[in-house]
Amino acid sequence: MLDVLLTASVSFIITFLAIPVVLQVAETKKLYDIPDERKVHTRPVASLGGVGIFAGFMLAALLSIEANLNPEFQSFFAAALVIFFLGLKDDIMILSASKKFIGQIIAASILIHVGKIKLVSMYGLFGFYEVPEAFGLALSYLTIIVVINSFNLIDGIDGLAASLGILTMFVFGSYFFAINEQAYALLSFAMAGSLVAFMIFNHHPARIFMGDSGSLMIGLINSILVIKFINVAHDPLVAIPIPSAVAVGFAVLIVPLLDTLRVFSIRILKGRSPFTPDRNHVHHMLLDSGFGHSAITLICVSVNIGFIALAFFARSIGPNYVLMIIIGLSFAGLGILYYRKPRRRTMVIARRIDGGTELKTSSKVVTLTKEVHAADQN
Repeated sequence: MLDVLLTASVSFIITFLAIPVVLQVAETKKLYDIPDERKVHTRPVASLGGVGIFAGFMLAALLSIEANLNPEFQSFFAAALVIFFLGLKDDIMILSASKKFIGQIIAASILIHVGKIKLVSMYGLFGFYEVPEAFGLALSYLTIIVVINSFNLIDGIDGLAASLGILTMFVFGSYFFAINEQAYALLSFAMAGSLVAFMIFNHHPARIFMGDSGSLMIGLINSILVIKFINVAHDPLVAIPIPSAVAVGFAVLIVPLLDTLRVFSIRILKGRSPFTPDRNHVHHMLLDSGFGHSAITLICVSVNIGFIALAFFARSIGPNYVLMIIIGLSFAGLGILYYRKPRRRTMVIARRIDGGTELKTSSKVVTLTKEVHAADQN
């Protein structure tokens, strides 16, 4: 327990001290995420919070996890570096969807082929148990890529992605601590500590966004934890075996995961790239229904906790029934939300440097002149 507390404390302190430095650099260099008609913020905000999250998480994890006893963590940290720099470049200068996808494939390959984090069974889901190696590899790649992107896509309002990340890290970390998987517990709480510190600066109205460097990192760590959870929780010899672990793992990630699968499906059915941005996420639907940032974050976290409790207490009925109940209730709630009369959407017009009212830029983070920056602060 002391190791867990120390790890979370170190990551919290490092991130808490790093974020003001990032804010100062953003202020000095005038690097901000500029609002447009799709985004929900109305003023320029620094979006490099992932740098502070990564610094606290990585330093705490490296100090606490014994690499000689857990050799697979070397590949975890290598994949984390790939994802961090991929996200950082996308925060500063927009990357195409294909380049981001290639980077995520590289990170997933490191986890699967070097770290041996992969699914080798479906554990009774849809009646399947052991699966062919090729199918298991494809399923592992799909799981990692979808989970990585799920937190990237849910990061649309102040505090939401960080709050959901804290919840998932606490749930996975507590379970791994209970079954004496110390390294994975430390990994979880290292990220949790960083996210708690980040939330101090990210609650509404946010002073800083985590950006892709932060949200993709949360997704990567969650992909490692959920696959490890599914693989060990089914073992009857483990200290706390959990039947229907596949469904329980899905429930832990239900809000970002289901939203991502829903949005990807809609985009593909419309003949668009699944990575094409839009305003069709669950947080956008809640915004259009009149809820504020804090209320939406509270609703999504509460719903996620409810589904985790439901899946855990219903785990004995089997993964198929648990998954059917979870998905059925989720789409029922989304249907009610979708058919509610939305509030009229307000368009945000961003000011151009030359004084116009349209902003076209090839970068998410742009440099503002002092005059425009001062005007945007008024």
